[in-house]
Amino acid sequence: MIDCSNLTLLTDLYQLTMMNGYLQCGKADEVATFDLFYRKNGKDFAVAAGLEQAIDYINNLKFEEKDIAYLAGLNLFPTNFFDSLRSFKFTGSIRAVQEGEIIFPQEPILTVTARLFEAQLVETALLNILNHQTLIATKAFRIVSEARGAVAEFGLRRAQGPDAGLYGARAAMIAGCAATSNVLAGKKFEVKVTGTHAHSWVMSFDNELQAFMAYADAYPDSCLLLVDTYDTLKSGVPNAIKVFDYLVAKGHSPVGIRLDSGDLAYLSKQARAMLDAAGHTSVKIYASGDIDEEILRSLYLQGAKIDVWGIGTKLITSYDNPSLGGVYKMSATYANGVESPKMKVSDAIDKITNPGNKTTYRIYDEHGFAAADLIALRSEHFDTSQPLTIFHPIETYKKKTFETYSMRDLMIDVFKDGKQVYFSPSIKEIAEYHTKVKAEFYEENIRITNPHIYKVDLSDGLYELKNRLIHQASQNIKN
Repeated sequence: MIDCSNLTLLTDLYQLTMMNGYLQCGKADEVATFDLFYRKNGKDFAVAAGLEQAIDYINNLKFEEKDIAYLAGLNLFPTNFFDSLRSFKFTGSIRAVQEGEIIFPQEPILTVTARLFEAQLVETALLNILNHQTLIATKAFRIVSEARGAVAEFGLRRAQGPDAGLYGARAAMIAGCAATSNVLAGKKFEVKVTGTHAHSWVMSFDNELQAFMAYADAYPDSCLLLVDTYDTLKSGVPNAIKVFDYLVAKGHSPVGIRLDSGDLAYLSKQARAMLDAAGHTSVKIYASGDIDEEILRSLYLQGAKIDVWGIGTKLITSYDNPSLGGVYKMSATYANGVESPKMKVSDAIDKITNPGNKTTYRIYDEHGFAAADLIALRSEHFDTSQPLTIFHPIETYKKKTFETYSMRDLMIDVFKDGKQVYFSPSIKEIAEYHTKVKAEFYEENIRITNPHIYKVDLSDGLYELKNRLIHQASQNIKN
């Protein structure tokens, strides 16, 4: 596992070569703003996560002598570059959306305003941290939204490394998972841990009933039995019922059974009928296996009787979409207090960036529901007592006017002039915030399959600035 106390060298080499280039040509102290955002990449919306670890990364930035010795061994950099690294400290400002926020493509998740020497270094690690946790939180959102029951994150053994397992569990809890099997995540983030026994427990005994009885004696008030080691309906469930009868007779309340293989819809319906017939109507049925939101939907259509889900591989790896695709792009530079907006121009419309120092406003309609997001320049001001007309940034004939509405700036100050001014809440509080944010949306806008288009538009000022810069770029090419 990576030592997360200092991730300063968790960067791409070209960040360091650019930093040295800035230093040698006298641009190191010039200030710039960079936006971190994601393009659509198959995702209609995402759940922001990872800000706490991003803050820790910024606070622990420091080039140690062993780091400088390694870089010197690359024979790429002059002595004065290493002198600058020895005194390196992040002195810039960062704004970001809160963890648990529902966000949309092109909206800034985080902005950095700092010296080029600093802002360039932090790109790679910030993308690594925020891309991963936002990706897993979004996948968890999709799964939890389809589950008619609690979801536990079970992915540690299938995660792509210890850090992915640890911080993936964190992200999953933010987006609605009720517990995790990851004990380290439970300790580190103070979240609920859960689990039962494996097939190896059953196989270590002479027979299944003996294994179940031993487990019940060890955990009489939290007895949850895995019933598919041999034959679920002919052996597993009948033996579980015998053990549950035994526990009830002794004044205990059995928790449930777990299905981990086979036809989960059929087995759960049969098991439910058997348990109910035996008088164990309060016993819950847990299910695990290669489950995702699509399988959940199918199982419910088949009438599956499953109360709690343990979901691992397809959650912790975001199996169907393994990368968020977040990017970090310069949007402005500053000289003598004057901002010069910057943008990347491309033949691909979705790769043309939005210039200037920006934020995102969420617009709420007269019923208090989120109706649209407006990416705007921070220098713009809006009077909610006046009507507001927004328009599609490409198909500009598509317009909507709000007469009665309110607005909320989605971004908060995290660092100001190098000083941390925002301190992360607990995972429980972040999850509660996410639940609150989720309730602000019309169901049609955040459903998993074919969601109704949620409007994300550009403000008048940003739209005019963007088009002016595109025109200037085309003129420069001609000249």
